Amino acid sequence: MKYSICVDAVFEGKDMGQSLEVIKQLGFEGFEFWTWWDKDIPALIDKKQSLALEATACCTKFVSLVDPACRSEYLDGLGESLAIAKTLGCSTLISQVGNERPDVPRQIQHDSLVQGLLACVPMLEKAGVCLVIEPLNTRVDHPGYYLTQSAEAFDIVDAVGSPQVKVIYDIYHQQIMEGNLIPTILKNMDRIGHFHAAGHPGRHELNCGEIHYPAIIQAIAKTQYPGWFGVEYFPKQDPVDWLPTLHSWAP
Repeated sequence: MKYSICVDAVFEGKDMGQSLEVIKQLGFEGFEFWTWWDKDIPALIDKKQSLALEATACCTKFVSLVDPACRSEYLDGLGESLAIAKTLGCSTLISQVGNERPDVPRQIQHDSLVQGLLACVPMLEKAGVCLVIEPLNTRVDHPGYYLTQSAEAFDIVDAVGSPQVKVIYDIYHQQIMEGNLIPTILKNMDRIGHFHAAGHPGRHELNCGEIHYPAIIQAIAKTQYPGWFGVEYFPKQDPVDWLPTLHSWAP
């Protein structure tokens, strides 16, 4: 299992360069973050190269895909994000899809999502980048968000029909919204381009709460999943003390 440590969450408020040094010292090879537009990208590139770390994922601009009126803005933001991804050597961009439009039928919003992603495919193919759409929970963290069920996310990916568009399966969010984690993951591995993980409840260390991550990680590893497993939690204890726990969970 290849673990990717989310710097913006696990090392929230800390110096990014120093955080990358800690990640490397703890035996991890990948890192990710949320927003690139507030980062010193040249400094980040220098640091990742000096440490021989891989930038595994970051987010594209937060523009709605369920509103066709925002599509041009979304595509512009994607173009900017792809340029940054190229400089970072990052092959995965994470996309949220926007909040639900209460007065618009869900099927129309679903169709807008599909059409918007279809418009992204030529750009993604040219850049060699995979865009992963993210279902989130509306019960705790993201009230009003459109995409909450993994089944709809997988249906959207199937409708787009491109290997450049997949789902980021966030185990924390999906435990809150639907559970049935391992069977869902194993059934849809070909549609999953990235994982995120945190403990529930609380979104803290992965061994805090009701999700049994060792079993999930081992089930994923047995599929020969080639991608990264993003660790995106808010620590209750020093990450230096806890993060090495992950090494003992992978087969």
